[in-house]
Amino acid sequence: MALNTERAARVMAAAAERGLSQLLVTDPLSIYYLTGVTTEPGERFFGLLMADGAAPVLFVNELFPLEHPEGCRFVSFTDADDVPALLARYIDAERVLGVDKNMPARFLVPLMESGAVAQVALGSFAVDGARAIKDAREQELMRRASAINDACMAEFAALVREGVTEREVADQLLGIYRAHGAEDHSFPPIVSFGANAANPHHTPDDTRLEEGDVVLFDVGCRLPEGYCSDMTRTFFWGKPSEESVRIYDIVRAANEAAEALVRPGVRFCDIDAAARRVIADAGYGPCFTHRLGHQIGLDEHEPGDVSATHDEPVQPGMIFSIEPGIYLAGNTGVRIEDLVLVTEDGCEVLNRFSHEPRRLDR
Repeated sequence: MALNTERAARVMAAAAERGLSQLLVTDPLSIYYLTGVTTEPGERFFGLLMADGAAPVLFVNELFPLEHPEGCRFVSFTDADDVPALLARYIDAERVLGVDKNMPARFLVPLMESGAVAQVALGSFAVDGARAIKDAREQELMRRASAINDACMAEFAALVREGVTEREVADQLLGIYRAHGAEDHSFPPIVSFGANAANPHHTPDDTRLEEGDVVLFDVGCRLPEGYCSDMTRTFFWGKPSEESVRIYDIVRAANEAAEALVRPGVRFCDIDAAARRVIADAGYGPCFTHRLGHQIGLDEHEPGDVSATHDEPVQPGMIFSIEPGIYLAGNTGVRIEDLVLVTEDGCEVLNRFSHEPRRLDR
């Protein structure tokens, strides 16, 4: 286990471009990304201080007996220690301190009030930007996570039977994931029947499957190495309504139009617009109520969304979701989601599970 010097250099170079020469990282996933050290600290402090001209310093409570990563100084402390005072010994009070968005106020405010830092600035962009570009190893892990999702989706669909409830289906998903080598869900799974599919973030409940329902799965797994998958498919149980069939075809066309546009240099907002245009032209514009997608990696939702307000161009190595939907409140809903990896001249769709409409009662 060692500091990933290439990643650390990219982070500090990005920070330097905005005038930051020291950065305190407290997001456990970002610390894992940089050092290979992982823990869930709860309410206790866990941080990595990076500064020009010095080895990074990893601060860890003694309750967590973690391996000391090569290339880092290791500072342990107890619950009885004054954490802000401890941090002050290593922070250059004459320089602006960059902190990430996860920095707990209960540690940051005393640090500022003590005068241990001259000025604080939000420095999340430096780590977020590095994490957004997946290296070859990360890309392969993301492919593996999506392949597991594809294989499991077929088994999830087979759980659907007459009279089953959403909760009964959802409760069986983790065991299937683990049988395929995943460690956990990457987020609480969404299983929606009928009108519940009109709620994009529906929580599975005791709703029972009925004839003519759509069946929506929005699911993802997390590998032992930490990387996530995410995919949505919508099925039919029994003969679907004409409107459900119509919006399915529209959402599928929107998904495929957006994916066809993805390549280096294309702006995120233009990818969003490509899908949104298909839905709006069909008369359902107001029924597509969320952004088109989000970046993903160690976290299921990573910064840098695919939306009308994000006008930066996509770059090779980025991975994000394409997930258009149409939601008819009290009636039905459809969403189709894939993950795409931006390549040097286009994109690789990481999900192979078919977009073809499918009835699960046959």
